[in-house]
Amino acid sequence: MAKLWFKFQRYFRRKPVRFFTFLVLYLTAGSLVFLHSGFVGQPAVSQSQASPAAGVPAEGAELPFLGDLHLGRGFRDTGEASSIARRYGPWFKGKDGSERTKLGDYGGAWSRALKGRIVREKEEERAKYIGCYLDDTQSRALRGVSFFDYKKMTIFRCQDNCAERGYLYAGLEFGAECYCGHKIQATNVSEAECDMGCKGERGSMCGGANRLSVYRLQLAQESARRYGSAVFRGCFRRPDNLSLALPVTAAMPNMSVDKCVDLCTEKEYPLAALAGNACHCGFPTTRFPLHEREDEQLCAQKCSAEEFESCGTPSYFIVYQTQVQDNRCMDRKFLPAKSKQLIALASFPGAGNTWARHLIELATGFYTGSYYFDGSLYNKGFKGERDHWRSGRTICIKTHESGQKEIEAFDAAILLIRNPYKALMAEFNRKYGGHIGFAAHAHWKGKEWPEFVRNYAPWWATHTLDWLKFGKKVLVVHFEDLKQDLFVQLGRMVSLLGVAVREDRLLCVESQKDGNFKRSGLRKLEYDPYTADMQKVISAYIKMVDAALKGRNLTGVPDDYYPR
Repeated sequence: MAKLWFKFQRYFRRKPVRFFTFLVLYLTAGSLVFLHSGFVGQPAVSQSQASPAAGVPAEGAELPFLGDLHLGRGFRDTGEASSIARRYGPWFKGKDGSERTKLGDYGGAWSRALKGRIVREKEEERAKYIGCYLDDTQSRALRGVSFFDYKKMTIFRCQDNCAERGYLYAGLEFGAECYCGHKIQATNVSEAECDMGCKGERGSMCGGANRLSVYRLQLAQESARRYGSAVFRGCFRRPDNLSLALPVTAAMPNMSVDKCVDLCTEKEYPLAALAGNACHCGFPTTRFPLHEREDEQLCAQKCSAEEFESCGTPSYFIVYQTQVQDNRCMDRKFLPAKSKQLIALASFPGAGNTWARHLIELATGFYTGSYYFDGSLYNKGFKGERDHWRSGRTICIKTHESGQKEIEAFDAAILLIRNPYKALMAEFNRKYGGHIGFAAHAHWKGKEWPEFVRNYAPWWATHTLDWLKFGKKVLVVHFEDLKQDLFVQLGRMVSLLGVAVREDRLLCVESQKDGNFKRSGLRKLEYDPYTADMQKVISAYIKMVDAALKGRNLTGVPDDYYPR
């Protein structure tokens, strides 16, 4: 044995590189074993826990099917939410405290698709078919963006692609080509000439050879309409003090949208207002806040140099937002003095926490912090990510925690609540595709999605219930209300943070509201991923949260949360 040990020493003494290589491999193996031991204990929610009782328990009553959903610090990943182990603790325990089965292999693969264009259009209320049109490769009928898919093109995919970019029309051609535009610059032809089936959708027609099947899009937000690179904001009454509200004015006998937008872009103003033969440029201000839109018919005077677009009148302006960035709200810094209170920005994952942080930073001028650390968010400009959450240098702290101890560590909280159907899908996309990416089709159709819903749906309810129960001072903000009425809701949030509300800054935020974390609609699912059983369970959770909110004299959940 001594001789063997002597030979071993002499071998490494002669070849030190071998020794260090062996040492590195040994340490690497030990690290992997240590990390593995920290993650193998992830919990799963039993079927009995994921099936709530039909009734809604009274306030303070126990929720046996939810278990004790408390969060531990544990290991962290770099996403908005890491493992379930960090949120529920190392084990997911039932009412009796017994340990549930660890989260191992997933099961229960399933698939479900809504079929038929009529059903889908009714649900999405996205578009109206207007006819078959002639198309010319030299002079396109729809002259916006285009994309092709010679294997999987569908009507909904084309409509969604154009709608996300703010176009008014979507046209399909040759079974696989999608064209977008603001106006149709072609003549209508016989319906029989649009006779080619869609490559990815049997039984549906996607134009023909040099023929377009055209749809008029019913945009979810009219403000998303575009003209080239400019975003359409709407028709507005002439401001009282025009020279102060819109300081740059130019007469344009041959007025067109392009000319006015180009002028205001050149002058470095974010707003271009068309008023007949006059073009005005400026910023959104309290004199011209763009909050009271008028009927577009009041602005329906055709441009002298543009056949299909309106250029407004001397009394009612058509307003576009240019690509010029409004810099009045872009400055951000850490708090000049350590904050005396810790304010949480609390939400279930997928409920818009990152977007809300973007809005708060622009509105206040101060960085937000985080209970976690996400390098990708830090690289995107959220500099408060690297600060410890108790540093006191940030205006509020992002958290997804929902345990009593974690909640009571904060002096106040903004509680952001989102439709669970949307929040679960958003978090699933983040989990498998990143902050602005998408989960792959195989994830939705495979075992991951049903197991994800089983584990995360009850957490959506307990997160809100815990913050309402243990939070010291909680301001509830519904994600849907924030999107619909950003100016008012963001003002409420800023007031809780103890910062003076500056209206001009809030108006600036409205024009910069999307930030860098908006997913494109190109890969939206073309079917409902929720089974009837999932909907039944989630609906019960919605009723519980609604009852809890109303029990505290707060506004209940928005109507569009259900029925499903």
